[in-house]
Amino acid sequence: MSGTSLVASIEKRLDALIELSRRNQGMYTAANTAPERPTITISREFGCEGFPVAEKTQALLQGKTGTAWGLMDRDTLDKVANNRELSDEILKNLGEKNRFLDDMLSTIFTHWTSDKDYYQLLCNQIVTFAKGGNVIIVGVGAGILTQHMPNCHNFRIIAPMEFKIKSVSRRHGISEEEAERLIVRKQKQRDDFIKDFLNFDVAEASLYDIVFNNAKNSADQIADMICYRVLSGGKRRGLD
Repeated sequence: MSGTSLVASIEKRLDALIELSRRNQGMYTAANTAPERPTITISREFGCEGFPVAEKTQALLQGKTGTAWGLMDRDTLDKVANNRELSDEILKNLGEKNRFLDDMLSTIFTHWTSDKDYYQLLCNQIVTFAKGGNVIIVGVGAGILTQHMPNCHNFRIIAPMEFKIKSVSRRHGISEEEAERLIVRKQKQRDDFIKDFLNFDVAEASLYDIVFNNAKNSADQIADMICYRVLSGGKRRGLD
């Protein structure tokens, strides 16, 4: 994706989040309480089709429910975090900060040092958006941060190395040898990030409602199954 296209894509996602936030304000005012709406998190190995799955899931859910769904990833969160006016505009309508958020963050960040403050800021945003619902969050440890939130459905996408190599080689226009080196490096960075910041192994299958094999399920098929799971009202055992 070109730099211009990437910026346009981020701006489109931000516009959708602002609209979702404004709609939420009206719902809170009418009901005087925040309704429980579902949130989806998607974790993926580097080289899998995490973002295409998220976009297809968003389109499906909006078509099936007739309501707006937001889509967030690290780029979107960075944009919000670095723009105070934008952050206030989006976050102010998502409901009052509650005790759950304070307790959860204080537990996670007990042993953190100041160099991790920025990710703590992102975590505040992730949990706040997840609590508001009707949002799809890709990556950034969202599936771990929302483990004990009953409205959250957490998914992971994996694939054999051969599939990821061919996918990365095709999408980035590089040789398969370069693709393999890129995958190994980027995956290690992601794994280390989650381990260092949240003290979890992101590959632990028990963290997720469903783990999909991208080599055996297309982005369209995975999106269909995620929608079915979420709209059928399935609850994760042990959290009810």
